[in-house]
Amino acid sequence: MPTTIVGYEILSKMMTNTGESIWDLSNRSPVFLVFLRHFGCVFCKEALADLSEKQKSMQQKNIQLVFAHMGTPQIAEQYFSEFKIQNPLHVTDPDREFYYEFGLRKGTFSQLYGLRTWMRGFSTETSNYKLELAKHLGDSTQMPGIFLLQNGEVVEEYIHKHASDRPDYNALIACCNVPS
Repeated sequence: MPTTIVGYEILSKMMTNTGESIWDLSNRSPVFLVFLRHFGCVFCKEALADLSEKQKSMQQKNIQLVFAHMGTPQIAEQYFSEFKIQNPLHVTDPDREFYYEFGLRKGTFSQLYGLRTWMRGFSTETSNYKLELAKHLGDSTQMPGIFLLQNGEVVEEYIHKHASDRPDYNALIACCNVPS
């Protein structure tokens, strides 16, 4: 059961790169809203690779994949292209206003640098991704999260407990009640 409540005011301010608001999108079809960590994060890159693989199944279910990020639109497009995200919808949030409204905060030392995170960061699962630290890629202390929206409401959420968490995207996609 989701605990995050956001309303019209916030969702209508969240404008995608195509000029559509998250409010409008969520009233047409389910929205799979992914708040990314900074683009240089190995776990962010892993998420982009995972979601690139899931994009076709989301499209078949009429689910809109939308990313929120702290980088510039140009940097975002570069990473989306690198990870083969097709026609990406995204919201630029360099001041983390929307992250905050969705309850996403900066991580604690343990969440960001704890043993669990270090172990996953150096695992074979993430060995293909290089860590990049640069302010223009986003705040490296920001925690990520995923929210499924329908008709302007959060119907499911996944709030990371650690920077290294890897959500079950299939389970989240299955939560969307897509009208037939």
